[in-house]
Amino acid sequence: MTRDEAWSLLTEYNHEPFHLQHAETVEGVMRYFANRLGYEAEADFWANAGLLHDLDFEQYPDEHCKKCVEILRARGADERLIHAVASHGYGLCSDVEPEHEMEKVLFAADELTGLIGAAALMRPSKSVQDMELKSLKKKFKDKKFAAGCSRDVITQGAERLGWTLDGLLERTLEAMRSFCP
Repeated sequence: MTRDEAWSLLTEYNHEPFHLQHAETVEGVMRYFANRLGYEAEADFWANAGLLHDLDFEQYPDEHCKKCVEILRARGADERLIHAVASHGYGLCSDVEPEHEMEKVLFAADELTGLIGAAALMRPSKSVQDMELKSLKKKFKDKKFAAGCSRDVITQGAERLGWTLDGLLERTLEAMRSFCP
């Protein structure tokens, strides 16, 4: 599936600017990690998994990570893509466990990009460019801040990857700095 095909599919099921921006943010983070973790040849695939991870959320929130399987299969999507998209909601709305390193990154990055994005909006610059790890860690510890972003999932994501929590926070912040204003 090309990026244009993935975008067309995403925008068929999603119209809210917030959801589209989140999809593009996760897409960028996934491409960044593919290139940094030795999967350069699969960077487009990783990026498409990030772009399509919430394909079903806007129209089918009660069937999130389930309806996307039907939609993607009906479009003839690669089973690896289907597994990746379904696994990002493991333990929340899916019983498909993240197995491949890409799936583990997606699992961790989904919630974390939301937290980082919310933290950026609170900064005078409204940017991740001048955000420091210390500031992000403070927001992470404040359970009332961006309460919809699961700290448990982010922590589990770091553990699944074999990274420290600080390492995941720092790397994802670096990823977002590479393409976000």
